[in-house]
Amino acid sequence: MAFTIKRGTNISHWLSQCEIFNADRATWFTRENMHHIAEVGFDHVRIPIDEMEMFEENGDPKESAFDTLESALEWAAEVDLRAIVDLHILRAHHFLDEAPLLYTDPAAQAHFVDLWRRLSARLKHHPVDWVAYELLNEPVAPDNDDWNRVAMAAFEVVRGLEPERTIVLGSNDFNRPHTFDALEIPEDDHLILNFHFYEPAIVTHYTAPWVESGKYRGPIKYPGQPIEPADMAGLSQGTIDFINERSSPRSGDEMVEMLAQPLAARERTGYRLYCGEFGTYEKVPRPLRLAWTRDLVETFKSLDIAYTIWAYKGDFGLLTDDGWDAEMASILLG
Repeated sequence: MAFTIKRGTNISHWLSQCEIFNADRATWFTRENMHHIAEVGFDHVRIPIDEMEMFEENGDPKESAFDTLESALEWAAEVDLRAIVDLHILRAHHFLDEAPLLYTDPAAQAHFVDLWRRLSARLKHHPVDWVAYELLNEPVAPDNDDWNRVAMAAFEVVRGLEPERTIVLGSNDFNRPHTFDALEIPEDDHLILNFHFYEPAIVTHYTAPWVESGKYRGPIKYPGQPIEPADMAGLSQGTIDFINERSSPRSGDEMVEMLAQPLAARERTGYRLYCGEFGTYEKVPRPLRLAWTRDLVETFKSLDIAYTIWAYKGDFGLLTDDGWDAEMASILLG
């Protein structure tokens, strides 16, 4: 059977980036949460894991973390949810690094490949139609060819170990669609092509402190031009340049245009397309969050692209301190 997905949610800050919320694993995400995800209508989950959460610095596995991952996969199977295990952050690669060691140090590259050998050994007992592997979240190689070289080394090892396991392969530069033409795509029977979509960044990450455009605190809008030029007075030129570069799309039609490269790759290869992350920061004005999400989800549906919202909990989450965001969920689930 094929690994088939349509609409899902990320389980963030549980086995990845835990320091952001200082999450207690036992309470941050539970079996009841997994059952809820299925009950409301999602068909899969993406589970980010970090090397630092799963392995000690000397390479020893952290058994409590692997127990948690195994529990998550068992809970998902209980309610017919498929799962993507996403290697999210490495000691040699973080998506906010300016110059990740992964692309310049042969030892770091060998270690990355070995991580997948070890993860395969721990996870290969799970049915191939229920669990898939994502090689690396949001690669930020200085050159697209650097990511192709590193990705193919890991791909070949996983494929050699597990000939029928679905592998999720994404593009360089935060998995953004504009680098898809440069992605090396192998011939394979079990491959899903992945991109992330957080455009326009000034809208999706409004006031987010880890993004350059987050320094802007003025008015924004969607649809339409997100920021008027006059409202950028007083910002640094670097911030203005970032905002100008990341100010599209301004409508659902422009969203379709921005997906031209992934769609062309699907046309060439026949492989399925998947948006593994999209969403809006909690401080984005509510009407904009809903309008942007509605346009993007309708775009995915019209183009037959599977999608996974970021995220179930957290500062982009569907489940907040105020409860379940039923209005947002209805947009995602139809």
